[in-house]
Amino acid sequence: MSRIGKEPVKIVKGVEVIIENGSVSVKGSKEKLSLEIPEGIVVEIEGETVVIKRANDQKLVRSLHGTIRVLIANMIKGVSEGFKKELQIVGVGYKTKMDGNALVLNVGFSHPVEIKIPEGLKVTTPAINRIVVEGVDKQRVGELAAVIRRVKRPEPYKGKGIRYLGEEVRKKVGKALAK
Repeated sequence: MSRIGKEPVKIVKGVEVIIENGSVSVKGSKEKLSLEIPEGIVVEIEGETVVIKRANDQKLVRSLHGTIRVLIANMIKGVSEGFKKELQIVGVGYKTKMDGNALVLNVGFSHPVEIKIPEGLKVTTPAINRIVVEGVDKQRVGELAAVIRRVKRPEPYKGKGIRYLGEEVRKKVGKALAK
């Protein structure tokens, strides 16, 4: 039995979980999320918790047991609190700003890079070198943060680029100093 999968998920106050037709819907103060449950996984509500069980011991069902539990837990956390990723821009002259529904990055290229913000996600720039991505779906928040970071990854010699807040970049010694 999966150690993660057999743990029940606590339903937070103000969140409503609905199970119907092989899918789980979670409705909270922020938004509504839904997830299709694969065959072989059984989701039940017992009191104030959601319990995930498996119908059989096939390899695929065993591998999905913990995953489905974590996805449901993330949905409950997302509709009640939300998820947030912060990015930091390091480099002289590197800056960012919001232009309507697009994030504009000036990160050393000959042109500014524009990234359209998908529906359901919120991006703010509290400072010219900070980006905050917020939303209810953990996967979509992480995906957008990764797309933004991919525009200019931190380089290993000077450390310039876009990185997650608190991320440490291992710096390499330059050729002239490596003797």
